[in-house]
Amino acid sequence: MKHDLNPRQIDRIIEMAWEDRTTFDAIQFQFGLKEQEVIDLMRKEMKASSFKMWRKRVQGRKTKHQKKRDFSEGRFKCSRQRAISNNKISKK
Repeated sequence: MKHDLNPRQIDRIIEMAWEDRTTFDAIQFQFGLKEQEVIDLMRKEMKASSFKMWRKRVQGRKTKHQKKRDFSEGRFKCSRQRAISNNKISKK
C-alpha cells in the first residue's frame, strides 16, 4: 500500500469499514483505497480475531458494494430509525 495515511485517517477508514451502510466505493472516493487495500489495512491494523469477525460480517454484504445495493440514491434509512433534529434525538 503506497498511501501515506496518518493515524486519524486509518481510524476513520476502520470505522467506515465496520459501518454496514458505508460502501467500499465511499472509502475509495474519500481515501483512494480500493476494496482489497481496505482489507489489507484491516488485516494489518486489527487483531486476528477481530479481522476474521469483520471479514465474516462484510463478505457478500450487499450494502458494502454500491452495485449490489437495492437502493441507488440517497441514504438508506431504517423505518425504526429515529429522526434527528438539532443534534438531539426526537422523542415521539
